Amino acid sequence: MKKKNITQNILLAFLIGILIGILFNFLKEPFPSLHEIIVNEIFKFGGDLFLKILKMLVVPIVFCSLICGVCSLNDFASLGRMSFKTIAIYILTTSLAISLALLIASIFDPGLSQDTKILSKNFEVKSAPELSKVLTDIIPQNPFKALVEGNMLQVIFFSIILGISISLCNEKGKPVADFFISLNDVILKALEIVMIVAPFGIFCLIANTFASQGIAMILELAKYFLTVVLVLIIHMFFVYGSLVKLFAKISPISFFLKIKEAMFFAFSTSSSSATIPVTLRNVKENLGVKNKVASFTVPLGSTINMDGTAIMQGVATIFIANIYSESLIFSDFLTIILTATLASVGTAGVPGVGLIMLGMVLNQVGLPLEGIAIVMGVDRLLDMLRTSINVSGDAMVSLLIDKSESTKN
Repeated sequence: MKKKNITQNILLAFLIGILIGILFNFLKEPFPSLHEIIVNEIFKFGGDLFLKILKMLVVPIVFCSLICGVCSLNDFASLGRMSFKTIAIYILTTSLAISLALLIASIFDPGLSQDTKILSKNFEVKSAPELSKVLTDIIPQNPFKALVEGNMLQVIFFSIILGISISLCNEKGKPVADFFISLNDVILKALEIVMIVAPFGIFCLIANTFASQGIAMILELAKYFLTVVLVLIIHMFFVYGSLVKLFAKISPISFFLKIKEAMFFAFSTSSSSATIPVTLRNVKENLGVKNKVASFTVPLGSTINMDGTAIMQGVATIFIANIYSESLIFSDFLTIILTATLASVGTAGVPGVGLIMLGMVLNQVGLPLEGIAIVMGVDRLLDMLRTSINVSGDAMVSLLIDKSESTKN
């Protein structure tokens, strides 16, 4: 009953935050001092405080729950099988996402008749990571440093190695396993405490975003914005919905309702990594996914599952190409798909990372990087939406892997 009330309060805080945010956006011009105090001080402080508390629990939850999950495995062949399937599905859905985005964006052609002022903003772009570097960076030189810095792939690798080692020690490893099981319970209890103040944090984050952005920026780039939203919706309901229906035998509507709390959190924080604790709770308690599966698939998904971000990149690339009257050929489309998919592996699930990845894509196909400045205005709101898609993808893959592993046992 308490959990249901918290979910309802989060939804209420979410809606009130949007309304209050839009109101303060309108008051920005006539009452700048009031806007500065309420939005830039109070709302920002409340949102930042909540985000820091939530992020504080991410590494401990991933570390302990993954060790507990690996320790509970009876045979390690299942871990290898589960790893391969999880990574394969994540890469497949990311490739599908950007392919779908390129297809639909090519049909609607956002930016083709756009009279847009090119903004002069400098944007530092990193090159796409080499596959060998991505793979070697998974292994931490110092596991404690990985834990402190929150390097998710390295934390996952170390947790798996430690979990396997504890399990192989049999009776000698049992006290260590019991310690981590108890510690995991304590950290989950800490999460329950944090969830009590979640509605307040959600309200501050949402109100601050809409008070700062308003709806004016969306109207200026309406066709681009709506094209991204359309592809996100299609991908979520048709790709995720179909996979859930076909392989998990669950109604797509029922699935999304069971993870709505995680999706609201993802929307508010724009960070799939910060949402890990809530995603894990929804996946295990609402979808019935076993801890040994969820503790592996959800943290991994927060790092390599970037379907929503890939969709933004696909539409934004077409949009920027149209604005600069540049033509893209078939080989460019293949380059976009490969670059975006590769860049998604090992990219941190934090706010704003999508623009860095977009810079990589534009660089590969020779489009002006100044185009990023045009889409930056609405990227904050799109970041919130696409993070919700990323988190729902993490939950979907967790459910599919759990069903698949259940049939093996």
